[in-house]
Amino acid sequence: MAFDIKICGLKTEAAIEAAIDSGATQCGFIFFAKSPRHVEISQAATLRQAIAGRAALVAVTVDAEDGYLDEIVGAVKPDLLQLHGSETPGRVAEIKARYGLAVMKAFAIREAGDLNKIAPYRGIADRLLFDAKPPKDSDVPGGHGVAFDWQVLESLDPDLEYMLSGGINAANVAEALARTRPAGLDISSGVESAPGVKDTALIAAFFKALETARLGQSVE
Repeated sequence: MAFDIKICGLKTEAAIEAAIDSGATQCGFIFFAKSPRHVEISQAATLRQAIAGRAALVAVTVDAEDGYLDEIVGAVKPDLLQLHGSETPGRVAEIKARYGLAVMKAFAIREAGDLNKIAPYRGIADRLLFDAKPPKDSDVPGGHGVAFDWQVLESLDPDLEYMLSGGINAANVAEALARTRPAGLDISSGVESAPGVKDTALIAAFFKALETARLGQSVE
C-alpha cells in the first residue's frame, strides 16, 4: 500500500484545495449527523467535483444501514468506504459485495488488548485504521484530537499495513512516524481552528512538518 495522507472531515472547497495542493492523497467526507464534520449528501456530491481525478474520495460512516449507504454511493461515488462504527466482519463483507468498493475498517485503540479485535477482519477489510478510543461520555467515535499510546502498536505483525489516526498534528507527526510503522496517516482535528473548521494555514503547516519528518527518516 502506497503511503497515503488523508485529510478527513472536509466541508468546503477551500479546505479541499488546500489539502490536495499540499499533498493529500485522500479526502474524507463524514456522513454521521452527530459529528461537527458531518456533510449532507447533496453537499458532498457538489464538493466531489473538486476532488475527482486528483485524490481518492473516502466516505466515512458509522454503522450505516444499506439505504443510507445506497444514497451516499449513488450520489457521491466514493473511491473508498470507511466504516468507523461497530461493524462486524460479516457486515464489512456484505458492504464490499454490495458496492464493489474497497473498505477500510477503523478500530478504537487505547490499550494493547484492543488490538485483539483486528484478527477477524484481516483478509476481509482492504485497509485497517487505528484511531484513539473516544472519551467515555462521547457518542462520536473519532475526531477528538487525542492520541493513544502508540507504544501498544509495537506488538503488531511487522507486515500488517495500517493507517494511523488520532490527535496527529504538525507538532507530533515526527514522533508518530518515529514510533510507529504506518502505511498512511489520517488527519482531522489536527488541522482545525475549531471542531469541524479546517484551517488552510494549519493544513500547510502539517504537510511542511510531515515533509521534514519523512526527510529526516530517509536520511537516518
